Amino acid sequence: MADYTSLKILLVEDNQHMRSIVNAILKGTGIRNVREARDGAEGLDMLRQYPADIALVDFNMDPIDGVEFTRMLRNASDSSNPYLPVVMITGHSERSKVIRARDSGVNEFVVKPLTARALLGRIDSVIMRPRPFIRCKNYFGPDRRRIDDKAYPGPHRRNTDGIF
Repeated sequence: MADYTSLKILLVEDNQHMRSIVNAILKGTGIRNVREARDGAEGLDMLRQYPADIALVDFNMDPIDGVEFTRMLRNASDSSNPYLPVVMITGHSERSKVIRARDSGVNEFVVKPLTARALLGRIDSVIMRPRPFIRCKNYFGPDRRRIDDKAYPGPHRRNTDGIF
């Protein structure tokens, strides 16, 4: 893993115990510049003053959850950084939840119980292997397709379709 000691992390998590665990993992790798928010609304406000390099976001929070946080970050006209990498941390691994997170513009997804290896692997992924961003009629965010399947027989191939 690369040297990430200068990274600025925004941790958006409503559970204090989980914030402590994530902070311990980050500090163990030398990341010291971590700001915390207790929900998506506080996280969005914090981003106006704190230019984070990565946001680590919980799925379930009130009043604004991680999916809505990401959607607002990506699409709001006053967004401080719509390209900010977002890593979703959640205890929900159901396919429908993963798809909701992906479709909101989340870059990576980590399922609890959290391990240092899983979290640092996702951080490494958004830094070392960032996916290009896509803008179309109903989506803005990182390319949701991880595999470029040349044999795909379907009708839509992104910019080659001429429909956007």
